[in-house]
Amino acid sequence: MRINFSAIKAFSFVLASALALAACGNVSQNVHKDGLSADSMVWPKVTDTTPMHRGGTFPNRENLMRVRAGLNKHQISDLIGFPHFSEGIAGVREWNYVFNFIEPIENGDVVTCQFKVLFDENKLARSFYWLPESCARFQKPDPTPAAPVTTDRVTFSADALFLFDRTGLADITGNGRAQLDELAQKLKKYADQIQSIRIQGHADRLGSDAYNSVLSQKRADTVKAYLVSQGISSDLMTSQGRGSSKPVTECTDTNRSKLIACLAPNRRVEILITSTKGGTER
Repeated sequence: MRINFSAIKAFSFVLASALALAACGNVSQNVHKDGLSADSMVWPKVTDTTPMHRGGTFPNRENLMRVRAGLNKHQISDLIGFPHFSEGIAGVREWNYVFNFIEPIENGDVVTCQFKVLFDENKLARSFYWLPESCARFQKPDPTPAAPVTTDRVTFSADALFLFDRTGLADITGNGRAQLDELAQKLKKYADQIQSIRIQGHADRLGSDAYNSVLSQKRADTVKAYLVSQGISSDLMTSQGRGSSKPVTECTDTNRSKLIACLAPNRRVEILITSTKGGTER
């Protein structure tokens, strides 16, 4: 008579598993009938898992996110398997697991978490707990990726915004007010997307550096003040005078009138708007 040791070994494993799933009792003390809590929540030691679950397992995240209140034990086991400790099935109102996750992907760290399911008196899952609590994030969908951040540049001619060599609110031209009003309306429309507004004043190279620095700063401050008067939050805005340090055109004219006209693009106010969701669509 030949003895099939392989069959005996397989049977022994099945028998051991069955015994493990018999009623060995809850770990926590007095799980309430509604399955929402217990008199004392107790976590088993990670080292006390059954041999087949030693070290924990890597669960299917999609299945884990499907675990919810109202599922019975067979449905829970179909999604995430049977408990990792010798707690049993019949008469047991608590299942415990040890799950491993890799987060973040960049460095490949393994995060080990304990997961607890409490069942009500009808053996339906009612509440779920994590140790540490921060591990609950693994039962939720991954956060939506942050919206891309863009920076849009709006350029106004200083000659169009201000009267010649002037810097105050009363010195903004009618055309300049119309342009700033239009910008203010767009900024308010996309207010929830805007992160910052940087207002930069620029001057041409005519005049001293000190004079141009003051002139460009005052114009930037005035544009900021005007936008605030139109309902744009001052907390979003900063103003800066760049003087003649950032020219966009170089001119070699010797005739002063022609030189002034040639340098006009350098006399400007630039507004840099940093926002999400594709900017303010200007």
